[in-house]
Amino acid sequence: MNKSAILHIPMSQYAYGTDEEHVTIRLRTAKDDIRRCRLYFGDRACRLTPVIFTEAEMHVVASSELFDYYEVKLSHPYKRLCYYFCLESEREKIYYYGDFFSTKLVDDRSEYYQLPFNHRADIVRPPEWAKDSVIYNIFPDSFATDTTYISGKKTEKIFDGNVVRGKLGGCINGITKNVDYLKNLGVNAIYINPIFAAGEYHKYDLLDYFHIDPCFGCNDDFKKLVDTFHANGIRVIIDGVFNHCGWHFPAFEDVVQKGEQSDKKDWFYGLHFPVVRPENLEEYPNYECFGYERMMPKLNTANPEVADFICKVGRYWVEKFHIDGWRLDVASEINDALWRRFYQEIKEVNPEAILIGEVWETANHWLDGTIFDSTMNYDFRKHCKRFFGEESISSEAFDGRVTDMRMRYREQTVFAQLNLLDSHDVSRFFSLCNGNERQYRLALIFQMTFPGMPSIFYGDELGLEGIQEADYRQPMPWNKVKAYKENESDSLYVFMRNLIYLRRSENVLRRGEFRTVYTQKNGGLYIYERYSTQERIRVIINRNQESVGIGAFLIKSGNGQSEILAEHGRIGCKLEGYGYILVKEK
Repeated sequence: MNKSAILHIPMSQYAYGTDEEHVTIRLRTAKDDIRRCRLYFGDRACRLTPVIFTEAEMHVVASSELFDYYEVKLSHPYKRLCYYFCLESEREKIYYYGDFFSTKLVDDRSEYYQLPFNHRADIVRPPEWAKDSVIYNIFPDSFATDTTYISGKKTEKIFDGNVVRGKLGGCINGITKNVDYLKNLGVNAIYINPIFAAGEYHKYDLLDYFHIDPCFGCNDDFKKLVDTFHANGIRVIIDGVFNHCGWHFPAFEDVVQKGEQSDKKDWFYGLHFPVVRPENLEEYPNYECFGYERMMPKLNTANPEVADFICKVGRYWVEKFHIDGWRLDVASEINDALWRRFYQEIKEVNPEAILIGEVWETANHWLDGTIFDSTMNYDFRKHCKRFFGEESISSEAFDGRVTDMRMRYREQTVFAQLNLLDSHDVSRFFSLCNGNERQYRLALIFQMTFPGMPSIFYGDELGLEGIQEADYRQPMPWNKVKAYKENESDSLYVFMRNLIYLRRSENVLRRGEFRTVYTQKNGGLYIYERYSTQERIRVIINRNQESVGIGAFLIKSGNGQSEILAEHGRIGCKLEGYGYILVKEK
């Protein structure tokens, strides 16, 4: 038995309450190493000694390249648990508890693993609507000036004595006027990149947190946007930039002008006096900033005054404009205390508001139910890039990486993760597929059938390409939209729309369990299912260039109630290269 691979962490994604009446327990082992795993659990407050334990068989729910993940979901367990594992291989049987292996048990309950109390306040509870959401991410400068139109014209306005700029003419009213387009596409939430007053077109160098940038419109325009989208059943999430501000943010301006005499000097990180704003791009500033962006000084979010200010901003847009959540920029570089307070204050105003952190790495630290509800799942994109885009890994390797990604989080968190292929910070996924639409379509199928919130970056549905920033933030190609007709059933737009409607119409694709059916060690055939006690949907993807036989994997329902939901490239029991089938069994 490979004991070095065995892992259990109490009060984590390996042991947690899904609600007050259900607890999930997981154990990781080396792949194909254990033939049987049982959990023994009891009431840690039991009046009897020794504690009376109940046996529960654990099963492998997922496997990666290196590990098997055993799991059991306990219904109506004790509020307070103590527990241990019994592991059997071909050659030995051992007990595992308290991070030790033993051939015998003890009477002292304190030596076993503990779940001290399944407290309702500690249960991770992302907004329930997240499971049902398909999000459309809008970069406001690039999206629209009017109905299915963007001017492409640069703009300059004056805000509080400072010049603010737009690059392509997109604005708030342009988003509002295209609500019918987004509704027809099928999305039910939008996430808008920064819209507050800021110097440059991207609006990440903020001047003011309480006013819409005049290049985009005014606060009344934004109020109309939220009201319009809500009336059409579409939620609105906006971007919060709290790690840093802009050069001419009033507090930073005060520091530059007054130096050490400024009462705002503790608002910023790593100041050296006198504070100088370097004009030379190559000159590193004498203050901390976002990365090496000299025009974005870093805020000291541990300062109580700054924390007060940020929470005031967060509450303001939820209370007055009724936004449905915040995407939080550079979230991993901000101290936890600020985020925990921010979370509490936003939830106090609207418990159903969602908080999505920009975290590019493993995000478990921020997903314990006290900081964020979700993060931007760049791991999802990374794995899809390798499998669908580069075609550099097999379906076996891809599934293994996706499995490790899923098992990293509590189940509730997995269903709330923002699963993206594109964003304003990365090259377009279609370009990573070298413009091969067949590869791209397979990635979209996976995105729309995997647990979590799919996020579409504007223009993804039209095959927008771009490797460099100027290209992947290019104007929305409204001319392509106008060219699409309803009878063009094979267009990418129609394909995306149909996928979205399929996801939203099939409950099991939004809320069902996930399991792998088949992978190829050296190929691209990938088969998985979303399932519940009532139904299942099997997805068969052939990312190989050549056709493969799939007869053994086609669902043959005993009651004859199988339904093909979508397919391309099937000839009898073979599936052509880059073909797919989605079949439902009731």
